[in-house]
Amino acid sequence: MFKEFRKFIARGNVLDLAVAVIIGAAFGKIITSLTDDVIMPIVGKLSGGLDFSSHFVRLGPVPGDYKGSLTSYADLKKAGVPLVGYGQFLTQVVDFVIVAFIIFLIVRGMNKAASAFEAEKEAAAAPADSAEVILLREIRDELRSAGTSARAKDLPLEGE
Repeated sequence: MFKEFRKFIARGNVLDLAVAVIIGAAFGKIITSLTDDVIMPIVGKLSGGLDFSSHFVRLGPVPGDYKGSLTSYADLKKAGVPLVGYGQFLTQVVDFVIVAFIIFLIVRGMNKAASAFEAEKEAAAAPADSAEVILLREIRDELRSAGTSARAKDLPLEGE
């Protein structure tokens, strides 16, 4: 079993996956910061408050021994008050849309690059014209440029 595990690790798939997870986690932090520190404060300002993630609707009573702020989503949630945190939900939706859009752009770019690579590979694999075809084209072009006959201008070559 150890040999099989070592072979699995050595294939490179695990290393690729580990790198992807690490980059994904770092990318997630960047997107979270972009959403929390740049986008949502602007949305919050437009909606009437700077901290949009703290917008909520209280669904139940506040405990009698509660000493915190009645406007603090985190404190009320910690005290067990039933809340609908729509601001936090909207923040997560914006996070998701940003990540989905960036992944879309990456996949789109990779698809374009793959298509260009495929087209280049197909062009390189196309057979070159034979010496006879090249010679016949040159003769035809000379006849056309000399204007020796109207028929010579209309002579097609095989493969054109």
